Amino acid sequence: MKQLLLVFIGGGSGSVLRYLLGKWFNNIETGIPYGTFLANISGSFLIGIILGLAAKNQSLSPHSTLLLATGFCGGFTTFSTFVYENHVFLKAGDYLHFFIYLSLSIIIGFIAVFSAMYLVKQI
Repeated sequence: MKQLLLVFIGGGSGSVLRYLLGKWFNNIETGIPYGTFLANISGSFLIGIILGLAAKNQSLSPHSTLLLATGFCGGFTTFSTFVYENHVFLKAGDYLHFFIYLSLSIIIGFIAVFSAMYLVKQI
């Protein structure tokens, strides 16, 4: 039961922050979802730090990892929203923004995770 509560609290907190980023940064005029992009990239970097710390000398407890990685990052990053926003680009025939958003999200997301894990190992 404790694990479910940790995921619930972390997920709720991450979801609220993701919602706020969308409200603040998504561009209504162009439809470009900068807030979602920011959530996905920063969430990728953050999960890299969390999992890097968890792997490095067990710096984080399993409960902390569950709260932060599974809960917070799971609620904060937005794969389902990301897929829907790409669908909107395709439906509108906006192939340029589709390609840029899809490519940069995946490439920079991977770079963020691996960079964060590398940085944690160096500390």
